[in-house]
Amino acid sequence: MDRTEYVSRLDERLETDAYADVDASANGLQVGSADGEVDHVAFAVDAAAATIAEAADVDADVLVTHHGLSWGGIERVTGRTYDRIAALAEADMALYVSHLPLDGHATLGNAAGVIDALDLEDSGAFGALGPVTIGRLAATPEPLSIETLRGRLDGFDDRGRSTQVLPFGPDRIERVAVVTGSGVDWLDEAVDAGADALITGEGKQQVYHDAREAGISVFLAGHYATETFGVRALETLTTEWGIETTYLSHPTEL
Repeated sequence: MDRTEYVSRLDERLETDAYADVDASANGLQVGSADGEVDHVAFAVDAAAATIAEAADVDADVLVTHHGLSWGGIERVTGRTYDRIAALAEADMALYVSHLPLDGHATLGNAAGVIDALDLEDSGAFGALGPVTIGRLAATPEPLSIETLRGRLDGFDDRGRSTQVLPFGPDRIERVAVVTGSGVDWLDEAVDAGADALITGEGKQQVYHDAREAGISVFLAGHYATETFGVRALETLTTEWGIETTYLSHPTEL
């Protein structure tokens, strides 16, 4: 497939342009030429030296990641940024990035993947950020205990530790809000939506008191662990388009 067509297909499916004014990430084709053929695409959560090197080792034409290299622009190409861009250029490999568009997408997104992995029932968009959303709401087919939900979340990666829980909500969970990565800023929206629990990746100090006073449980399942689903969904989509793919796993335990 032509690289221009591949990038355009991803941009269209992910509605990349809709997030341009709210996302610090430069989404879409972030590094590399739009010219050339795409025969092999590698996928990873982070664009880091390790994932770029592994993508080059499998001779990928494009590396697709959730976290890219440009956040609000690049003023100087030095240090680690230079090393990463130089490695991409040396391998003649493009970098495609999808940050917030891949968090909230109704079917391909990280939150949608979390809901599916937990066997929950998707009930709509959640996590308003300006004109877009970056999360999903879900209902449980039957009420779940806090420990049951924690156990399901523990299976997301090889962190070797239990999901941290702030157990301030009802003992039986029936409605869940999901914002992957760093999503505790949407706690109040979760409360307003009638959620019994908010699932995200990592927390902030103040969320303890906010959750306790609001009477909602918060599950901190790991930033990396909750954000593997989107790139895996894009890998499946790319395979359906007849392109060879490789998934690169680099858990951070964070």
